[in-house]
Amino acid sequence: MHDRLKSKIAVITGASTGIGLATAKVFAAEGATVYITGRRQAALESAVAEIGHGAMGVQTDSANLDDLDRLYDRVKAEAGRIDVLFANAGGGGLLPLGQITEEQVDDTFGRNVKGVIFTVQKALPLMGKGGSIILTGSTAGSRGTAAFSVYSASKAAVRNLARSWAIDMKGTGIRVNVLSPGPVRTPGLVSLAGDDAVQQQELLDYFVTLIPLGRVGEAEEIAKAALFLASDDASFVNGSELFADGGTAQV
Repeated sequence: MHDRLKSKIAVITGASTGIGLATAKVFAAEGATVYITGRRQAALESAVAEIGHGAMGVQTDSANLDDLDRLYDRVKAEAGRIDVLFANAGGGGLLPLGQITEEQVDDTFGRNVKGVIFTVQKALPLMGKGGSIILTGSTAGSRGTAAFSVYSASKAAVRNLARSWAIDMKGTGIRVNVLSPGPVRTPGLVSLAGDDAVQQQELLDYFVTLIPLGRVGEAEEIAKAALFLASDDASFVNGSELFADGGTAQV
């Protein structure tokens, strides 16, 4: 480790498990003071203990604006600023056209679009020149996926938020980029197949057939890409989409 985030204040939403948790570990090991959020208190406490390095957890539903206010009030009181914001919280489920429900649309867009918009907007007063905003996208936002249209549409929206926000924040010195993973071995991904371990492995095996590298990704690999976007190594990277997908959406 090289202290690439030494003395930085980082906020990572949706970091109780998976990519968010892996990223929090990397950021903390690289010298950042890390605040993480999650909706489940027990999982959040477990993640904080796993991260170490003085990490702090704030129970937050990113689609709830009052929760976001409470999160940022605490960060302001304790740290006074945010240098890196990783708007990672989100999710979605599988339903094909013909079975899509209003509940699914509201939940998916609430978590992946509304939540991202206000996670970023409410953080801006605490951010300044040199700040980095990272939004979690997905290869699903760039290609068709059976029974995944609502989630895919929400991630396509995230990509365009970054494009427009890069223009909105001209002159502030704050960068905004999208990190788009391909299939990654996380609890969120395998849960799409339900609770059966055999079906979960079959889902992973299916994804392998779509990936030129011939394997699914690991959360730690996405975390390293997030570290690049968070650090000064990416000081001239703005409004971009960085794919960490083994080539899935590139061929």
